[in-house]
Amino acid sequence: MSSALPIAAANPAAILGHGTQTSVLIAFLCFVGASLLLCVFAGPDRDEVDDFYTANRTLTPLQNGLALSGDYISAATMLGTTGIIALSGFDGIMLDVSTALALGTLLVLARPLRNAGRYTLGDIFALRAPGPAARIAAAVATLAVSLPFLVVQLSGAGAATALLLGLTSSGAQQTCIALIGTLMVFYTVLGGMKGTSLMQIVKVVLVIGTMATTTLYVLSQFHWSPDELLTAAARGSGHPATYLRSTSQLGVTASGPLNIIGLHITVVLGAACMPHMIMRINAVPDGATARRSTRYAFGMVGIYSIALAVLGMGAAAMVGARVISAVNPNGQASLLLLAGSLAGGPETTSGSILFTAVACTVFVTVLAVVAGITLAAAASLAHDVHAHVLRRGRIGQAQEVRAVRWAVLLFGLVGILVSVAAQGYNVQFLSMLAVTVAASAVLPAVVHSLFWRGYNRTGLLWSVYGGAALAIGLQLVSPTVSGGPGTLFPDLNFAWSPLQSAGIVSIPAGFLLGWAGSRHGSRRQDAAAEVDQDAVELRVLTGAGAD
Repeated sequence: MSSALPIAAANPAAILGHGTQTSVLIAFLCFVGASLLLCVFAGPDRDEVDDFYTANRTLTPLQNGLALSGDYISAATMLGTTGIIALSGFDGIMLDVSTALALGTLLVLARPLRNAGRYTLGDIFALRAPGPAARIAAAVATLAVSLPFLVVQLSGAGAATALLLGLTSSGAQQTCIALIGTLMVFYTVLGGMKGTSLMQIVKVVLVIGTMATTTLYVLSQFHWSPDELLTAAARGSGHPATYLRSTSQLGVTASGPLNIIGLHITVVLGAACMPHMIMRINAVPDGATARRSTRYAFGMVGIYSIALAVLGMGAAAMVGARVISAVNPNGQASLLLLAGSLAGGPETTSGSILFTAVACTVFVTVLAVVAGITLAAAASLAHDVHAHVLRRGRIGQAQEVRAVRWAVLLFGLVGILVSVAAQGYNVQFLSMLAVTVAASAVLPAVVHSLFWRGYNRTGLLWSVYGGAALAIGLQLVSPTVSGGPGTLFPDLNFAWSPLQSAGIVSIPAGFLLGWAGSRHGSRRQDAAAEVDQDAVELRVLTGAGAD
């Protein structure tokens, strides 16, 4: 089956009929109203820190596993990975596999993270390095990861929502960004961890159900034959000879295989170490439950990744790379275009229902993920900076909950303003930047804090600030930011580094900086002398004293 949509489909009005746009708008409004009610009724009963940050750790392994997979499944993967598979084939499928395997990193760390952690990243950093410096470093790392990732989600959500409603102007997209961001703030302020958890659970059920149904539709178009689907996808991609082998179609420029390896290592090590994922681990009673939750999440994400691969190839086969690239050069409209071409098109009843379901899935994915990101960032500002640095721990629970709600407003406002200002620019590199910072700054500090007795304040600061600075610096001078089409600055060229993913350098550097800084700090007898290392190891192994 070759490309079924004409080039006119690049116009959103040609993709969606008026009836479908009306159905999508009604579905959006119904979901917004229902989700706000859910957050109000499921939100914290009292102004208590445990309730707001961890839902009093009352989630079952299955509930938290579903919520954890909901935190992990983002609009960036749903739209971006599908598009990469449609346009690039093998390289996109390998990225999809790496995205699923990243939860293996969290599976290894889940039990000690829950045993040692309490609420935020700062509680883990303070294990071996008590004092305000570790708390500030945790807040800096959290914001350095969360803000870029939030901007990518909001920017993509604004463009996708405007497309679904048949709007194409910049002002319409900016308005959609502002509205989605405002909803995000309301959900987080009203719901806390309990409300956002319920949203994540609803989201995962909707995502898995819709993606599975759409996958079955695609396979039915090719007589349930994977071979026929692969052949049609290769033909529709425009490069059938290379579609099913690695040809650096991800945009890698200078060093080919080295860049591909670096990309996959960064995704596997960084994607599951985002601060909002680590905070989610603390929403269960103990380390064993945290590991069971992660296993459930691994299964959900595995099913989701298989569906992404089928849908990406289905988009290449049924829509065609030429049409997908005409709508968006990065392929982010491929899933919506595919949904519009299935079941007789959006003008038929079945096609309209399917398209509306996919549209609502994208919408709920965005809202749920940005709420989780915002909660983690606000919690770090309120718990680490306000409560422990500025107030030195002398703060009541109700005061801290008020502080975190104000922090939600602040972080949400900054995210909305940056996303609106970035509208019209290609900010997709920020997604890789966030993952790279997580792998280069957060992961080394977490691993050292959990497993190395010799880790101290100097090592922590070197690994967090050094790893983050190296990751950001190398990413900014990489080919993903300037020097070519599809970059943030296509007309400028300051791509002095040949590495598309800085992680292959910055991740080992983060670990080495933590080791070197700890050796240097041990000679100065810094904060490590104040730490009872036996008590820390007991806490990591058993959870004793964590709460």
